[in-house]
Amino acid sequence: MKFFDSHAHLNDEKFDEDREELIEKIHNDEIEKFITAGYSIESSKKAIELCKKYKFMYPICGISPNDIPQTEDQLWKDLAEIEQIIKTNNLTVAVGEIGLDYYWNKENKDLQKLAFSEQIKMSNKLGLPIVIHTREAVMDTIEILKQNEVIKKGIFHCCPLNRELVKEALKLGFYISFAGPVTFKNSKNADEIINLVPNDKMLIETDSPYLSPEPLRGRRNDPRNVKLTAQKIADVKGLTLEEVANITYENAMRIFEI
Repeated sequence: MKFFDSHAHLNDEKFDEDREELIEKIHNDEIEKFITAGYSIESSKKAIELCKKYKFMYPICGISPNDIPQTEDQLWKDLAEIEQIIKTNNLTVAVGEIGLDYYWNKENKDLQKLAFSEQIKMSNKLGLPIVIHTREAVMDTIEILKQNEVIKKGIFHCCPLNRELVKEALKLGFYISFAGPVTFKNSKNADEIINLVPNDKMLIETDSPYLSPEPLRGRRNDPRNVKLTAQKIADVKGLTLEEVANITYENAMRIFEI
């Protein structure tokens, strides 16, 4: 059996003390491939450096809504730099994570929208899919995607369990990636959302080191725990764990063009 964790942050400082040892453990525990996601200029650089060393890891590079600068002038400079980072390596498989987050930041919505729209344009120019972070910004996220064609489409990472968002995302041709929250006891509509997503548009991820699935909630997460999310999906859809592993592995290979 082999798994593909479509979104993790092995570049996060929470892995600084045991990163190399842990990466080998992950790869030796059926996690055949995984994404290391950038969310800022520095984290994107770090993702690329890690993935140069480990051929089973793939970087995505972008500036998240929680990491954009405070001025438009600086944003344009950062966008130019992230584009250059992507252009100067042949490893990056998507632009991301990008999007909108009104949970942490409500005061800079216009700047978030600009960063999101411009990185969509960047992805089209570079011929890459996008990886979307959205939190408490469903309507604006969908509106921007409708206004800005995304040629290679992409993924709603750690997709919020919102039926309208999922329906609209699927209509637009995006993949839905499930993470640890679908296993949480208080995720009342997780089963419904899982059943909404057709098998050929479904991915699994950990978003590690965050959002550990049950029964590991509250501990540092890592890509090995993607199996627990896969098992939840298998239980809901009436599939075997191996079937979910195979389906999501092939889907990830397809959207990232690996």
